[in-house]
Amino acid sequence: MTATLSDFFVYSTRTFKALFQPPFRSKDTFQQLEFVTWQSLPVIVFCVSFAAMVTIMESSFHMKLMVQNDSLVPGFASLLILRELGVVVSSLLLTSRVGAGLAAEVGSMQVTEQVDALRMLGIDPIRFLVIPRLIACTVGGVILSLIANLVCLYCAMLISELKLGYSSGSFLTGMRAFVSYKDLVFAMIKGGCFGTVIPIVSCFFGLRCESGAEGVGKATTNSVVVASVAIIVMDFVLTYIFSHFY
Repeated sequence: MTATLSDFFVYSTRTFKALFQPPFRSKDTFQQLEFVTWQSLPVIVFCVSFAAMVTIMESSFHMKLMVQNDSLVPGFASLLILRELGVVVSSLLLTSRVGAGLAAEVGSMQVTEQVDALRMLGIDPIRFLVIPRLIACTVGGVILSLIANLVCLYCAMLISELKLGYSSGSFLTGMRAFVSYKDLVFAMIKGGCFGTVIPIVSCFFGLRCESGAEGVGKATTNSVVVASVAIIVMDFVLTYIFSHFY
């Protein structure tokens, strides 16, 4: 365990150093960005939409149960969506899809000795494989967190209008009383940080993949589990830090 953490620290240091060293492989970066954002967008939008609808309906039910009034539901639901729900759910979905894919891809290259071939050609595997994916996932995390939050707010407003009897104007008025533009900015910062974690963890396990199909499967599983736990822990840390700015 200690050796693994030490290796991960060295690997992460090398990755962030290589991030600012040319050549910058823009073509591969844009290809990875398309994979991270456009191909992940449908499942993220679908899932966060239902998460937002469940959130506002449950908030209304419990508020009516406790205080017999749900007039504060639009504000509370919007606050929860912007600060936690949209970015965390989208990042965990991104981990399951993109993180698993990256670990399997890099792990397969490791097993088939393609990574060793890169080293023999004098090409740094971190700069060649990890950096384009790191940039794409970081930018994609910001973009997807923004889209996820906007979709969540729209779905919450739609359900409040159709199910709870609030007009879109009253929903927006209640939302503005609780949230501000700052909450959306902090959510995008979280999305970028979570997006950075995914390729670093996934490529680390991919580069350490053992031979055989079992090794690839183990690397994929470990990458998803570790990245998901890291996102949850990082969410707590960032939320604590951002709480000093509200």
